[in-house]
Amino acid sequence: MKLVAAAIAVRDGRVLVTRRGPGENLAGLWEFPGGKLEPTETPQSCIVRELREELHVEAEAGEVVAESIYEYPGGAIKLIGVAVSLTTAEMRLTVHDAFDWILPSELLSFDLAPADIPIAEKLARIYG
Repeated sequence: MKLVAAAIAVRDGRVLVTRRGPGENLAGLWEFPGGKLEPTETPQSCIVRELREELHVEAEAGEVVAESIYEYPGGAIKLIGVAVSLTTAEMRLTVHDAFDWILPSELLSFDLAPADIPIAEKLARIYG
């Protein structure tokens, strides 16, 4: 099972979501940005690295707030939602073609990647 960290960034009551760009796995689906943990990484160190690589932003990582296990055709992943605080505001997208800050209650109206849905449901309950 692959371990994947996902950024749960909340600013002004809104949550950050990104849309996978054309040519990417799960293209067109929205997700909490993040990526696979390297063998020596914690979810926190992974999410800081992934945000730097994918969005060109700096972040401070906090607690794990939610987890989800999903069986994709290529194998199972454990998605680990980590609370993050972005310390830089301007983003430059690389593997995504859009981002948005949305109300937690709006999360389930977006076409989310399947592994992200249980985390979105939890956030909608907590913050909604």
